[in-house]
Amino acid sequence: MGDTIPNSVPSHPARRFPRYPLDMKVVVNVFRDGKTISFWGRSTEFAEDGLSATLTGEVEAGEVVSMELSLPHVAFPVKLRALVRYRHGLRHGVEFLARSAEQHRAIREVCESLAKTA
Repeated sequence: MGDTIPNSVPSHPARRFPRYPLDMKVVVNVFRDGKTISFWGRSTEFAEDGLSATLTGEVEAGEVVSMELSLPHVAFPVKLRALVRYRHGLRHGVEFLARSAEQHRAIREVCESLAKTA
């Protein structure tokens, strides 16, 4: 039986951070065959270390992508790199890679806000 963290989506025991439902716009760019390919989509779950999203195209597990996140209550899109952990059809799970202190703070604040409303 998986662990459940109060005020969050039921969590997988191996997860470091709770997941929260969040619908926001995401843009994903991946470099393939000498060119950048862009997809957009909507997130479904969000956490301090990553997110899941349904995209307009497929990105393979193991690919590193650049992302633009339209976080709630943040004036400008947050741009960061992420590692694609899984793909099931057009649904993808990504893990955020190196983040600046400012990016980490913005992501943590969104998660804290989501925890209060969950």
